[in-house]
Amino acid sequence: MKNLVELIAKSLVDHPDQVQVSQKNDAEGETIVLQVTADDMGKVIGKQGRIAKALRTVVKAAATKDDRKVNVDIISDVEAAAQAASETAKAAEEAAVCE
Repeated sequence: MKNLVELIAKSLVDHPDQVQVSQKNDAEGETIVLQVTADDMGKVIGKQGRIAKALRTVVKAAATKDDRKVNVDIISDVEAAAQAASETAKAAEEAAVCE
């Protein structure tokens, strides 16, 4: 699934070298996180979210074939940096509490 999302996303954006796809497993199933530059967000989401919806539909159809549940999250590089900073701060806070 990860390769499918990456292939589709790279064909849509202006900066395919900056497309990053990661995969997380949780209680709800698999989550594929698609990260693109802020400039390319519109190309991946499309007007009224039509491209994003189509991407999610294709991935869910492929996942259903394998009896898996897969969600696709789309974030920009700016959002990813903010998430990383938040996770780092949370980890530092937890480490301070443990000491």
